[in-house]
Amino acid sequence: MSKIYCTSFDSKIGTIYIASTEKGVCKICIPKETKKDFFSWLATNFNEEDVVDNKSRNKEAIDQLTRYFNGKLAKFSVPMDLIGTTFQLRVWKELRNIPYGTTISYKQLARRVGVPRGFQAVGSANGCNPMPIIIPCHRVIGTDGSLTGYAAGIKTKEFLLRAEGALLI
Repeated sequence: MSKIYCTSFDSKIGTIYIASTEKGVCKICIPKETKKDFFSWLATNFNEEDVVDNKSRNKEAIDQLTRYFNGKLAKFSVPMDLIGTTFQLRVWKELRNIPYGTTISYKQLARRVGVPRGFQAVGSANGCNPMPIIIPCHRVIGTDGSLTGYAAGIKTKEFLLRAEGALLI
């Protein structure tokens, strides 16, 4: 089994935990998710003895997230190693097509992934997104424009959308 490289860093929204494999970033925990949540996810998906503390292996992800928070990056390019179901992977791929500074509804996202009535399933896949911000699930809002359903909390979702210029209020 290959190693899983973990670290944390302080950001404008609080402590972020990152894990990566040889293939790329596989997990990001942003505030509201705890260190315990982060290591619980890792334990579910990897062998504990393969998890090592290594900040240098996650340097590019940290740099890109820092540039994003400073308004200097609109599109992430870090390699990823996504772990999910076929449906989740399809939803997460589509999330990456939502341009910086824009939003779509869960209903629109469901149509884009080919399940027009499956907005609840799409919402569930969003909630399982292992790489929030890099895979911008925060850009999905309610059909009525409300800020609904964000695992890191509505205040964080609002902060991210404001930082991108998607919310003007």
